[in-house]
Amino acid sequence: MLSRVRLLFLCTGNSCRSQMAEGWTRHLKGDQIEVFSAGTHPSQLDPRARAAMAEVGVDISAQTSKPVSAVLEATPDHVVTVCDGAREACPIFPGHAIVHHVGFDDPPHLAREAGSDAEALRHYRRVRDEIRAFVDTLPDSLCLPDSPGDTR
Repeated sequence: MLSRVRLLFLCTGNSCRSQMAEGWTRHLKGDQIEVFSAGTHPSQLDPRARAAMAEVGVDISAQTSKPVSAVLEATPDHVVTVCDGAREACPIFPGHAIVHHVGFDDPPHLAREAGSDAEALRHYRRVRDEIRAFVDTLPDSLCLPDSPGDTR
């Protein structure tokens, strides 16, 4: 049996986008990808991210926000930074990890002006669905030569 690709989603807070990406990847590609997420400055799991994922049957409530140091032993094959802050602060990973950048809008930032949770969740749903579309391309899209964002 072939080993699964080890993939780390990295964000600044590891509270929303990287957590949704981890949840989608476990849910859709768990047989092909061993997935982790972490943050350069971890905070708490965003309750709206948890709610948006629950709407589509993906439970991320057991996931926790963690620092990069907590997942270094996983020696990822690929690191996907999902925000510009993580892209700029991305540490050097041991081994042969290939770093990709696939930026997604920040739902908490977009939802700051929302008048209600329902209005705020619109932003989370859109980003959730964009992340799912990206995860649907995995693992093949990680192996494309000269793909945008690669820092090989």
